[in-house]
Amino acid sequence: MEWLYDLLNNHESVAYTVLIYSVVICVGVILGKIKFFGISFGITFVLFMGILVSHFGYVVNEHILHFIKEFGLILFVYTIGLQVGPGFFASFKKEGITLNILAIIIVLFGGIVTVLIHYITKTPITTMVGIMSGAVTNTPGLGAAQQTIKDLVQDNSEHGTYMQTLSTGYAIAYPFGVMGIIFSMLFMKKLFHVNIEAETRLNAWKHKTGSTLSKIVLEVTNPAIVGKELRVLWKILKSNFVVSRVMNGEQILIPNKNYLLQKGDKILVVTTNDEHEALESIVGKKVDIDLSSQNISKKVISLKINITKPFAYSKKISELGISSKYGVTISRVMRAGIEFIPNGDTKLQFGDLITAIGEDSDVMSLAKDFGNSKKELSHPHVAELFLGIILGVLIGSIPFHFPGIPVPVKLGLAGGPLIIAILISRYGGRFSVTPYVSNSANLMVREIGIVLFLASVGLGAGGNFWDTLTNGPGLSWMLYGIFITIIPLLLGALIARFFYKLTFLEICGLLAGASTDPPALAFANQSAGSDAPAITYATVYPLTTFLRIMAAQLILLLFF
Repeated sequence: MEWLYDLLNNHESVAYTVLIYSVVICVGVILGKIKFFGISFGITFVLFMGILVSHFGYVVNEHILHFIKEFGLILFVYTIGLQVGPGFFASFKKEGITLNILAIIIVLFGGIVTVLIHYITKTPITTMVGIMSGAVTNTPGLGAAQQTIKDLVQDNSEHGTYMQTLSTGYAIAYPFGVMGIIFSMLFMKKLFHVNIEAETRLNAWKHKTGSTLSKIVLEVTNPAIVGKELRVLWKILKSNFVVSRVMNGEQILIPNKNYLLQKGDKILVVTTNDEHEALESIVGKKVDIDLSSQNISKKVISLKINITKPFAYSKKISELGISSKYGVTISRVMRAGIEFIPNGDTKLQFGDLITAIGEDSDVMSLAKDFGNSKKELSHPHVAELFLGIILGVLIGSIPFHFPGIPVPVKLGLAGGPLIIAILISRYGGRFSVTPYVSNSANLMVREIGIVLFLASVGLGAGGNFWDTLTNGPGLSWMLYGIFITIIPLLLGALIARFFYKLTFLEICGLLAGASTDPPALAFANQSAGSDAPAITYATVYPLTTFLRIMAAQLILLLFF
């Protein structure tokens, strides 16, 4: 067994480093699936496993640890940006504005509480930022703070001390950060005397209209549009919708905008729920008939097609001649989990899932020309991934000078890649940059990035974690973390309930999203018996992720 002894004691070898990281990640992920009082810590348990392993002397070369930690953080935040990018800008529409204002308030309160505790207790601001990141369960914020400390502190000995207190504060505050969010939900439920069934009905009534796409069949009865071309409907309503089929007598047609509307025509319209009433007032009464399943005169089909050929994603829809060349209508586009109605100016992107309606042969011809290749979708776009990382690192390294701040402000290795990923996922198709990453590939890269980061943080913090917790100010830090977790959430929930009149289900999603905490969302969905909180969570998550990263850096720059 001498070989094993040599392996475990040669801390500079590659084999030892790989072994330690693998053990920490493997065991941490397995233990993270265990539920304590119905709550699991997920991959965050990798952090605590790293602390345990390093406590017993199994440490890693600090330079290797630093590289793995930073590279893991870049992979994590970049793939997060690709995921949330398409919804980032959409989240500022309609009720999303209100929800994001509330999320901003919660983040702001968290920063204020952190700074107040710093001044009252004289706890170093670096420690408080670590505690804050753990208290709001935001790992990218910790990474951003560590990057900022690296820029602020030049002395290597001081730099190491600050890094360690950041990580230790984060680890000490994190457990109650998860439980504190759930406690806030339970407290608000008791305070508001919530009846889950009544709140579910109220939530359903509030969201009975909205941006969700749906189909409606209308009978043409308005004399003002009889005999007019179909295009007149868009001129009158000036909104985005698609007329995918027309039933004229016993015949079903795929109309173009030149089709002459006849009295009694039944038209199938794909639009958002909140456009139904306006369409009924212009066209005529709603008819309870399913045109989607009726193929009377010709073989009319509806097919979902993935865009995988450059021909299809290099031009606008108006330039592709879809209607004139194929006789097919594109009724909707699904991109990064968001479904919308396209218009002539919509530029399709690689990986878009379109719904094409037309005759069997025409639709199949379109599918052939547009690709619809599952093999292409599964092929990883590695060059584009690293191109985005290159741009993110460059943008994150640009210094911005502000009066009163001693050092230039940088987005860093957390902020830069995040912003570039959001922009590429939203606008990359316009510049022939493929932003598409399959959900499975995104999740794999993201999970690898976060476990590498968490393992590195744990291995770096374990040296003095237990001593800080048992003999040092660890218990006080835990109490500070509780304040940072609870106070902003309760204040945000009260404002949401009494000022903005949000339902309890919406508030649960808001609290989980404002803390970027998936375990809390899972608890909220389970308590509600539905996925209603997830809608609010998804609305505020993109902006909150960005704000949490920026807040950690800003507090250090202003108060260090």
